[in-house]
Amino acid sequence: MRTIMTIATRRIPKLAAVFSLALVSLWPLSAEAVDIQEVTSPGGIKALLVEDHTNPLIAMDFAFQGAGSTQDPEGKAGLANLLSGLLDEGAGDIESEAFQTRLDDLGVSLGFDASRDDFTGSITAITDFSDEAFDLLHLALTDPRFDEEPVSRIKGQIATRIISQENDPGTLAGEAFRKSLFADHPYGRDSDGTLETLRSIAPGDLQDFRARAFARNNLVVGVVGDIDPERLGKVLDKVFGDLPETTGLTPVADVQPTYGDRVSVDLAIPQTTIQFALPGVERDDKDFFAAYLMNHILGGGSFSSRLYEEIREKRGLAYGVSSYLASYDHAAILGISTATRADAAEESIAIIRNEIERMATEGPTADELAKAKAYVKGSYAVRNLDSSGAIAKTLVGIQLDDLGTDYIDRRQDLIDAVTLDEVKAMAKKLLTVEPTVITVGPAGA
Repeated sequence: MRTIMTIATRRIPKLAAVFSLALVSLWPLSAEAVDIQEVTSPGGIKALLVEDHTNPLIAMDFAFQGAGSTQDPEGKAGLANLLSGLLDEGAGDIESEAFQTRLDDLGVSLGFDASRDDFTGSITAITDFSDEAFDLLHLALTDPRFDEEPVSRIKGQIATRIISQENDPGTLAGEAFRKSLFADHPYGRDSDGTLETLRSIAPGDLQDFRARAFARNNLVVGVVGDIDPERLGKVLDKVFGDLPETTGLTPVADVQPTYGDRVSVDLAIPQTTIQFALPGVERDDKDFFAAYLMNHILGGGSFSSRLYEEIREKRGLAYGVSSYLASYDHAAILGISTATRADAAEESIAIIRNEIERMATEGPTADELAKAKAYVKGSYAVRNLDSSGAIAKTLVGIQLDDLGTDYIDRRQDLIDAVTLDEVKAMAKKLLTVEPTVITVGPAGA
């Protein structure tokens, strides 16, 4: 059942606008309602659209492909991340505080993020205020100010986080993980940068990054909500039409992660953090879902996985343990992570190794595969289609991975088609390599 909200006035108070937006952004579209349209603006900008006129809400997600932290210049690690925190801190002739006030008054949710590979953004606005919202987004992307006060403030926030995490076991494990697997490749850098690199970033660096990384030829857009294709075409040209046609991105090489290392970081804490790394699978690999289902059974299925059963349920060695597949643009890994009391670290590592070997040699059972398929199919709508914002993000992901507009319809058939033999073959292929093992905890534990 959906609730319909009517906005009766042109301007609403700040708190009321935010409250209204929070409500409508949680109203989901049913899976059956995901009818994807391909839209091309008069200026040639493409987007995927799911119309839903039930609620007065428009959600737009977008990505600049390849414009993530891998594009940080040498000595300026953290540049993309800093930029993501500053694009809504003033633009055009609107200074930072006034820009934030306008967003607040309109009830607009606007945010940016930089992953390793891509620079992403999202905006959600009530339909009545969407023209002003898209004007602000256009300014943020094409004419950000980077004034001294907000640059100093956001730098300070990042620096505080860096300092606060200097002895954080998860942060130390992540740093060792990246350096061991990726060495001098851009994937080996921390996307936050360091205190030194952060200090070296000037407003000119931010402008240069934006100018070479944001363009129409690496733009991917997904839109959901109260907007039709004709109006969306006009919005696309208004928001993105002034961007350059092509990027000036620096090419990034593919990297083969290094496996087989054992890295121990000494830290005087009661628990030991443990991370494993093994080969993964590219998203466009024909056997991707065979690997995905295998990983779900091994550790991706949380409470139903083999690792959870052996480490948490049978022995109580950890609150949780999980595995995941990470398919980046230039590398792919399978990771495993947990944390246990220091005197049980080696026992936990041995159990994980044993489960990896058992999966590699025996593979899953037919019953495990059937349950994994049922869960993976059933959970997709909950995780990816439960709100307008989630659907918009999914539309962007479909394009980034080049899955096709019929992917949501085809996904269940792709999963059902995976055979037990295919899953066993992928287990043997990925899990017979000697893993990299990272530990962070007390020495000699």
